Amino acid sequence: MRQVHEFEIKNMLRMALEAKERAYAPYSDFKVGACLKGASGAYYMGANIENASYSPTVCAERVALFKAVYDGEKAFDAIAIVSDSKMPTVPCGVCRQVLAEFCDGEMPIICACSNGEYMMMPLSEIYPAPFKMGEENHGE
Repeated sequence: MRQVHEFEIKNMLRMALEAKERAYAPYSDFKVGACLKGASGAYYMGANIENASYSPTVCAERVALFKAVYDGEKAFDAIAIVSDSKMPTVPCGVCRQVLAEFCDGEMPIICACSNGEYMMMPLSEIYPAPFKMGEENHGE
């Protein structure tokens, strides 16, 4: 896993916390914010956006990633995720696959809970075998 300085972790968690305040979560009341750092040094924030039928709901991680890709960024250094949960919030399966499309397995995933404690792990640890189109061994 690539190293991330403590100052950078705190900075990204602060931005993810700010992003969480923009969440639209009237159904679950589970607000999540994310801050994705691009290889260019730019930061992309996102918050979850729910829908009454749940299926079209988009997670904070994907909002941040899609904003980044739309802006032309396609390489990333780290992502920080914050929620009001008492346990660190990790990306869902769909977000793991979407992250794997653009991020290498060594990218740090920083997951924080409501009290500010966090854990950090590489993408490959939470998603060891992503689907890769046209690759025989999918993710190796």
